[in-house]
Amino acid sequence: MANIILVIVLCICFYTDIKTRKIFNYITFPTMLFGLFYNLLISGVDGLLFSGKGFLIGLALLFIPYMLGGMGAGDVKLMAAIGALMGTSFIFYSFIYTALIGGLIALLLIIKTKGVIKTIKSFSFNFTNVVFLKSSLGSIILSNEKINSISFPYGVAIVLGTLCTLVWGGF
Repeated sequence: MANIILVIVLCICFYTDIKTRKIFNYITFPTMLFGLFYNLLISGVDGLLFSGKGFLIGLALLFIPYMLGGMGAGDVKLMAAIGALMGTSFIFYSFIYTALIGGLIALLLIIKTKGVIKTIKSFSFNFTNVVFLKSSLGSIILSNEKINSISFPYGVAIVLGTLCTLVWGGF
């Protein structure tokens, strides 16, 4: 039952994140509550703890990137909802798959937008500065200007990473 709810929620969030760049509370909050109550019903207090830990871990994994402005609150709440529904180990594997997929998407978008040569030069320059300690942490970022920044709906990476975990499980 939890897998079916998970797939439905992921499909809805995938669509809304691509279409509106938002993951809505009216999807994530009921999923969190369902996860808590479902696991409580199935396994009692142990199920509630299973779900609660998954919720907290899911929330914690993306909280710092959210606070730094790297993603929206909907992404964080989606991970928390997945954690509440599926538990701690599932959310860890989902996070790893999500990070890999998100990094790949970001790399492809950078290459597409800035071109291969410019991307390599920028990476080389930033890497050299970091290695030789000639720059501050801010130079690691390709661009500080919002005009030149590249963004994408990270919910897509979360959905794909979670589906990978659902299909393949852990490593």
